Amino acid sequence: MILRRLLAACLVLLLAAPAAAQSVPIPGLTAAASPSPSASGPEIAADLPASDDARIAARIRGIYSEISALRPVQVRVSAGVVTLSGTVEDSAAIAQAEGIAARVTGVVTVQNRLQRNLAVENNLNPALAGVRAKAMELVQALPLVAVALVIAFLIGWLGYFLARRKTWWGRIAPNPFLAEVIATAIRLVFVVAGIVLGLEIIGATALLGAVLGGAGVIGIAIGFAVRDTIDNYVSSLMLSLRQPFRANDSVSIDGKEGRVARLTSRATILITPDGNHLRIPNSAVFRAVIVNFTTNPQRRFQFDLPVDAHADCADAIRLALAAMKAQDFILAEPKPGVEISETAGPNLVIRCLGWVDQTRTDLAKARTATIQEVARALRKAGLALAEPVHRIRMEGGESDDAASPASQPAPAGEETDVAPKDHVAVMVDEERAAKKDGKDLLDPGRPVE
Repeated sequence: MILRRLLAACLVLLLAAPAAAQSVPIPGLTAAASPSPSASGPEIAADLPASDDARIAARIRGIYSEISALRPVQVRVSAGVVTLSGTVEDSAAIAQAEGIAARVTGVVTVQNRLQRNLAVENNLNPALAGVRAKAMELVQALPLVAVALVIAFLIGWLGYFLARRKTWWGRIAPNPFLAEVIATAIRLVFVVAGIVLGLEIIGATALLGAVLGGAGVIGIAIGFAVRDTIDNYVSSLMLSLRQPFRANDSVSIDGKEGRVARLTSRATILITPDGNHLRIPNSAVFRAVIVNFTTNPQRRFQFDLPVDAHADCADAIRLALAAMKAQDFILAEPKPGVEISETAGPNLVIRCLGWVDQTRTDLAKARTATIQEVARALRKAGLALAEPVHRIRMEGGESDDAASPASQPAPAGEETDVAPKDHVAVMVDEERAAKKDGKDLLDPGRPVE
């Protein structure tokens, strides 16, 4: 009995040995025969069951059915390759359909054959619907827009109300021009604040950013175009603060002489000695060399007289100085003077210098009268004045010196008229009295620079 059981067990082992040999892996052979995954991505199955393609297609169709723009899309799946066909409303729907299909599990690749529907009614109706929707939104937002406009208007009106209080800004600012600048700045700040608050109420702050950005670009372009005007405006402000001259002052601005009539926000107006109005832009005045003849009432004049080189220099200087001191309009202090300014050539040139009070004496008249008196004194003493021309003297005739008006003495009792010319000053006073519009920036209460 025991022997029979042992033989049966051996027989079972012998029958099971071949099957076990087939299932035991052989080292080296198994590694060579087993496929390795691709180095570039996940393994693509060589063959998918038809049930997997159907599952993928059903999944994609289910997703498309929930999106109204993708419902017309036709889906076909073969071996994991999804083919999309049909027409959709726009290009965005084409890209959306391809993106959804590519993310479904089991999809190998997507062939997108969708086309946009270019029918007029299919494209016009959505656009009209969008316009109608925007119009309805605008109608619904009208109460809010009205509130925003009212608030913006009230803030802007408050700015204008404060800007019109010129007496307030006149107390703060040293001159009317600066007061006007302050009022304009306040008005601008309140208007901009009203616009910003109104846009904030209707939720259009993004529009404000775009407007400010565009305004910045436009402002730069305008700034380059009107830089001269801006320079003139700033120069007007500086001149109104510094006050380099007073009204009716006799000045010279870059060689242009005249009396100051007005200083406006754009130009300095002079009345020239010949009665013409001269407008000089304030930007040029601010950079110019300004000579104010009125600030100091004492002013010096000078002239040159040529004397024959054979004449006694000391006598010429003494006679010229005595003739100048004899003139009542020439100030004793500072003292008048006579000097030799040139010795080159056959002549001597003496230079006479004298001071006058401009408030009592006209400079040009004083200079003319002094030249006459000094020349007469030199001729009377026999010191001939040198001349650059040749003269022909006829023997037996009347001498030129005797016929010369300068050699004749002045009529007895006749006084030399050296009173200052005041006709231009009168013109300035009349013009300033006729134009009291508050636009003159000259302030007599501020010190002259």
